[in-house]
Formats: sequence, structure tokens, C-alpha cells
Amino acid sequence: MNKSFRQGQILKLIRSKQIFTQDDLAHELKESHGILTTQVTLSRDIREIGLVKTHEGYRQVAAPTGPDFATIAGEFLGDVRAAQNLVVLKTSPAHASSLAVALDQEGWPEVVGTLAGEYTDLVSLGDNAAAQQVCDKLLGFVQR
Repeated sequence: MNKSFRQGQILKLIRSKQIFTQDDLAHELKESHGILTTQVTLSRDIREIGLVKTHEGYRQVAAPTGPDFATIAGEFLGDVRAAQNLVVLKTSPAHASSLAVALDQEGWPEVVGTLAGEYTDLVSLGDNAAAQQVCDKLLGFVQR
């Protein structure tokens, strides 16, 4: 298990539940992902990924770079189609990668991952129902 994977799991955890202490974070990493880590490693990870303690638990404060998802989708997203547990996004040429990065930064819990081509993105979801929900949500950006 590498540092990037561990830090990704930390971000996933703090986005999905309230975690207030490093002990809670270490416990959740162990229980949900089988990741054993030390307090020193957690402190370093928290600093590197820009987490701060808030009244709602740890949150990431490092702002993502570039325009937000709504702006990118409104300008470059051309079509959205569900295909079982995948959603296919058609963009203007050369903008699929930007759209995929912006969607990943949104942190939608139902999105497993994205794969970008030149003008097509594949969005992987856990099941067909989640794909249809995300498809409907994304269609809202096309119809603006």
C-alpha cells in the first residue's frame, strides 16, 4: 500500500463521515480498508493533503485548481448516456480530461472513477441505478 492510496482513502473517509481525531481516523482506515498506520504518518498525511479540524470534523481546505465542475460541464459537456453501470460523457474535442478531473474533484460518493479520452469520458458507478441517477444529474448541466 502506497502513500497516494492511503491519502486517497483518508479523503474518501472524511468526505463520507465526520472524523474528529487522528485516533478515529486510524480506526476507520483499519476497519474499512485494512490500513494500519501510525500517528506520525497520519499527521504527515493530514498536513500534505491540507486537512484542518472544523466543528464538522476534518475537512480539506486546499482549494482545487481551475474552474468548478458546473462551469466546465456547462461549457464543454455535449451529451450524457447511461450504459449499465457506466455513464458516457461526450465533450468538445480536447476537453474530456478537464471534465473528468473536475468531476473527480466534486467527490460524488456514487462515482467510483472516471476515464478520459480525447472527447469522451467513462464514469464508473457501483450499479445500474446509481448510473441512471448520475446520468440524470449530469443531464441537468447539458440542459442549462
